[in-house]
Amino acid sequence: MEGTDRMGNIVLLLDDYSIGSRTLHTSFKEAGIDVSAVVINDDGFLPEDVISVYGYFLGDYAISAQSIGKPRYFNQLEIPYLWEISGNNTNAKVTDKGRLKAKIFYNPPHENRIMKTVDWLGDNGKVRLSEHYNKYGALWSDTAFDASGNRVSRTYFTADKREAIIENFLTGDIVLNDGGIIRVFKNRTEFVKFFLEITELNKGRIFFNSLSVPFFVSQGMEERGEEDILFWQEDKREDIPGNMQIILEGRATRCKRVVVQKKEAFDGLVNAGAGAERLCLLGNIYKFERDNEGRKEILICTNSDNIENINDIINGLPDMHFNIAAFTEMSSKLLALGAMDNVKLYPGVKREKLKSLFKNCDFYLDINHGNEIADAVRKAFLNNMLIFAFKNTSHNKNFTAPENIYGDCERLKEELGRAATDLQKLKEKIEHQKAAALSAEKEEYLQTF
Repeated sequence: MEGTDRMGNIVLLLDDYSIGSRTLHTSFKEAGIDVSAVVINDDGFLPEDVISVYGYFLGDYAISAQSIGKPRYFNQLEIPYLWEISGNNTNAKVTDKGRLKAKIFYNPPHENRIMKTVDWLGDNGKVRLSEHYNKYGALWSDTAFDASGNRVSRTYFTADKREAIIENFLTGDIVLNDGGIIRVFKNRTEFVKFFLEITELNKGRIFFNSLSVPFFVSQGMEERGEEDILFWQEDKREDIPGNMQIILEGRATRCKRVVVQKKEAFDGLVNAGAGAERLCLLGNIYKFERDNEGRKEILICTNSDNIENINDIINGLPDMHFNIAAFTEMSSKLLALGAMDNVKLYPGVKREKLKSLFKNCDFYLDINHGNEIADAVRKAFLNNMLIFAFKNTSHNKNFTAPENIYGDCERLKEELGRAATDLQKLKEKIEHQKAAALSAEKEEYLQTF
């Protein structure tokens, strides 16, 4: 890949594979920069091109006898005879003659009802054991709790059902059965350093997005004259975190730069006294699905019937067509909207249909109260839909231009109507939306690193 030889070996060391971590990983791939993505907190559902620190020692679950070869549906949990499993699109439960015995939590998207964690309850109703299932449908680890519901330890199993790793949350110790050799590490930092050593991923630079274990790993690695980099993806704060201060003051062992990925956070750090010589602003490279075609199709995704000013907006924009989708069934309040000529309702919408709606609508209204569903704002952004929101309903300001977040309904209707009838205005607002999200280009990454 272009840039690989110049960059040398790079490990992208991540606490977990959150949306921010995934976006950063994708940015490097889109830029043609070769990195080894390594995740510490594996949730059992990592992509194939991501390396798990803990999973490295567990063997290949893809060919394990205890795997079913695919994620396990919630009602495939093994339970005692006559016990019952029931669930909805949010979670599930296990009962014995009406008495709650366990809670089942899904891997997102929740409407697929794929089992990820099962919390088994004691007689006092508190969690005593959490079982963790992976993308192959196998029980790959469990977490033990004390009588008060506090975590005590987590045990990781090999693909052939042997105990491989025990992590003690009270002492921080990690015990590894490494092919019959018992190794004890005093904390996660030492464990991750050992992993990097035996995989020979310790020979180059470390890029990381957390000031916890990944930062401590960087600090504890041998100095090789190459520069590690912190990618700061947090929201704006009024102070400079202590560990970041170490980097900015030049006292870090290997990390010499901080790349900030949110404009407000960057401004906050500068205002707090962060020196510009070790600080830079750089967003992510986004893979946009399509161009905005200016169609007067609006999408709203909600599981709540509390949609801010929805009647006023629909009545005030009669030339616009409103598509309202929900994973759940809709209340009578929402169903009443379906009587309007410019409204189409999608209760219990299926994922393929929702994907089609994102493809065929060019405006997204983030105006529902309650939780965001389907990662809708981010998907709208990646489909180049123009996003509007109210100040009290905005779910994801990272992808919504500040100028498109309103405090009153009249302004929103006015600007939405103007963008829908003026293609040049629409194009300008889409570009402002990308700029506000710090959408970066491949060349910016190659020049920066």
